[in-house]
Amino acid sequence: MRYLICNGLLILMLTTNIVTAQNEISFRKAEAPPVINRHIYGHFAEHLGRCIYDGFYVGDTSRIANTGGVRNDVIAALRRLKIPNLRWPGGCFADTYHWKDGIGPRQERPSIVNTWWGNVTESNSFGTHEFLNMCEVLGAMPYLAGNIGSGTVQELSDWVQYVNFDGVSPMSDLRRVNGRPAPWKVHFWGVGNEAWGCGGHMRPEYYADEYRKYATFMNTPDIFRIASGANSADYNWTAVLMKNIPLHLLQGIALHHYAVINWDRKGDAVEYTDQQYFQTMQSALRMDTLIQKHSAIMDQYDPAKKVALVVDEWGGWYNVEAGTNPGFLYQQNTMRDAMIAGATLNIFNNHADRVRMANLAQTVNVLQAVILTQGSRMLLTPTYHVMEMYAEHQDATLIPLDVHSNAYTQNGQQLPAISASASVNKKGMTHISLVNIDPVASQEVVLHTGSRSYTSLSGRILTAARLRDYNSFGQPEKIKPAVFKQATLHQQTIRLQVPPFSVVMLELQ
Repeated sequence: MRYLICNGLLILMLTTNIVTAQNEISFRKAEAPPVINRHIYGHFAEHLGRCIYDGFYVGDTSRIANTGGVRNDVIAALRRLKIPNLRWPGGCFADTYHWKDGIGPRQERPSIVNTWWGNVTESNSFGTHEFLNMCEVLGAMPYLAGNIGSGTVQELSDWVQYVNFDGVSPMSDLRRVNGRPAPWKVHFWGVGNEAWGCGGHMRPEYYADEYRKYATFMNTPDIFRIASGANSADYNWTAVLMKNIPLHLLQGIALHHYAVINWDRKGDAVEYTDQQYFQTMQSALRMDTLIQKHSAIMDQYDPAKKVALVVDEWGGWYNVEAGTNPGFLYQQNTMRDAMIAGATLNIFNNHADRVRMANLAQTVNVLQAVILTQGSRMLLTPTYHVMEMYAEHQDATLIPLDVHSNAYTQNGQQLPAISASASVNKKGMTHISLVNIDPVASQEVVLHTGSRSYTSLSGRILTAARLRDYNSFGQPEKIKPAVFKQATLHQQTIRLQVPPFSVVMLELQ
């Protein structure tokens, strides 16, 4: 709202694009700023709904153009995204998955029932070879989630040997029989998933002992073992694991947090109220507090920060689309999801000293997907476009920021309207990502670069006519990045107007 004095009368004016007082951002000096690890921009592919089958994988006999059964349009889109890693096969599915069911001739692979997601029959036609070969095509590092819920130490140890060992052994010989002479050398391994829940409903003390046992026998060189970490604010879980697991057995500890309004009443993915939007963003921005508090616990046991905090499940979670299988978790993707993505990635970037890997849930057709498919058609969601814009931060050096933001207010509650992160890459180019989550007010931002001087400025923006807009198969390019011209550079000062519910990426040289 704003006010106008006319003929001595105070008149209330309503507008959908209000300009507020300025927000200020300043570059802060740091002696040894961290590098923003590209693996923060990882993704997640679970055997869930239409993520694998009909999403990634259509089979090599499909009329849809494919490489080894994987859709070529999905491959091309993810390569443009510079996807650094991909987590598979779950999720909850991981602790029911027995990898030997998914190798060898497809017609001889046993089927199972996916009891976690829709009670559908899983053919196992997409298995270890299909996934790891797909990762090679994508140029992404695979992240395998091992089964410790219903599996055994021997089973997981055999899987490590099957995919990583180059010498003569029972498992490497079996791999060669199945058509793969050279090992894939998988670096990232999850030791179970959500052990506090669908991975076994374990106590942290019990899981810590199980982790120690499994990790001991995953003793191949150059392996990055990730413990099943906390659910959101379960700080005791992190404390118990850090206390009871020797650091030489632990390279990463996971954290899962979804931007959920209420687990019993998640709300619609498109027709949400203003209050529901605020609550979603409130939950998303809680990620900053979670990382700070979990990191503080980790610092007590690992002050050198050798163990990474791996946020390997994050994103928005709403009710499924009408008429779809409730167990398939298919939801639309509006500008609200772009706000979640932009603000969350800014948080990850700004905590790059401890957060060195993350995985958006999930890649295709599930939860906050970056890609949706329908038969032979494919579209890119607003979340995809945010991650493509933010790819400039991958492996760049963080520039710490001081951000003083106006408030976005809803029903007496407040959130910071502006979030930001910045980095400088190896070519000396600086990138600044800014998000304005306020659905009504445009934000004037003044950015001070301190001792850094620039001679050129360009930008891109992602926004839409309405907060609830999304890309559909009828209008697949309704939302896409555009050139941003509302920024000016003068010496060490940048001024810009960030429209409501928009993401801006600036590039300076």
